[in-house]
Amino acid sequence: MFMGSFSMITPELNQYITFLEGKEYKGLIFLLYGLGALFIRPFSGKLADTIGRVPVMVIGSTIGILSGFFYPIFITLSAFLFIRFFHGFASGFKPIGTTAYLSDLIPFTHRGQAMGYLGMAGSSGMAIGPFLGSYLATNFSLNTLFLTSSLLSAVSLITVLGMKESLKNKQKFTLSLLKISWKNIYTPTVWLPSSIMFLSIFSFGTILVVIPDLHDKLGIENRGSFMLYMVFASIFSRYFAGKISDVYGRVFALKIGLFVLTIGMIMTGLAQSYFWLMFSGVICGISVGINSPTIFAWTIDLADENEKGPAISTMLSALEIGVIISSLVTGLVYHNDLEMIPFTFWIAGFVSFLGLVLLYAVKEK
Repeated sequence: MFMGSFSMITPELNQYITFLEGKEYKGLIFLLYGLGALFIRPFSGKLADTIGRVPVMVIGSTIGILSGFFYPIFITLSAFLFIRFFHGFASGFKPIGTTAYLSDLIPFTHRGQAMGYLGMAGSSGMAIGPFLGSYLATNFSLNTLFLTSSLLSAVSLITVLGMKESLKNKQKFTLSLLKISWKNIYTPTVWLPSSIMFLSIFSFGTILVVIPDLHDKLGIENRGSFMLYMVFASIFSRYFAGKISDVYGRVFALKIGLFVLTIGMIMTGLAQSYFWLMFSGVICGISVGINSPTIFAWTIDLADENEKGPAISTMLSALEIGVIISSLVTGLVYHNDLEMIPFTFWIAGFVSFLGLVLLYAVKEK
């Protein structure tokens, strides 16, 4: 529900910001969202290890509810960009609490598989969300889309409120808990999975910025179609990818995933028809289904038992930085010139390939 709530609005944001006379700021749509998540993660990571996993998830879902209500109310360009930053706080809280919660329940030997199942749930939301969102915007209105996004976050909140806290010896919240140090921002033990997350997620940032306009260029009405194929493919691959990383190791699984992602980005840049664009989405989705649960499981493997929150925060901060930098680079290269779209994907493919090179260069299990 949570992943569906924020992903369902993404296909229409390029058109929405154009309506607000800000088409030159398309790159800021995801950059500001990422900055919001990046800014809040050190705090949410610390709070997840102190006041509990459930309160952190509650805060994330609540912010999602508020954001969905704010979009239709504040309809100036500056207000929209501020709400994007605020909405990023939701992703700064919810995934950290969810991942830490699951890691408390699952033994090491099944961690990759469990993260795969968690990813299947999130990917389901990300598959249905954009497709449903584009349908609502096309057949009803953008306000209907935004309010439906808020509704899905509300369902997420209701679900979380029924969950039993998994953190032992949790503390009551005090303002002193908002004081953070460097260790809340960066956990050195997880530098390698965090680096791989940065290099792999770069492609996703490019997809978010450019794919809606590529749909328009190819005459594809529903701008969530690529995401639908990509995410359903990721759901399929997550089913076995987590098991592969548990049995053969995280690095082995990631080498496969990054190679497939590189191919997927090259193919997306070459796509000139509905079939080839959707087929490219499937290839990209398979790579995401391999990479994501493996990186999450690897991060928890390397984290100290009492400092899971900051470790997960470090890895997810790398995710946000990757999306931010990708949004900037893609926006500069693309610059609303449809002929430049293939180059944005090929640049993303090269960055993915660098992740593969890093895994071969660094001997770490």
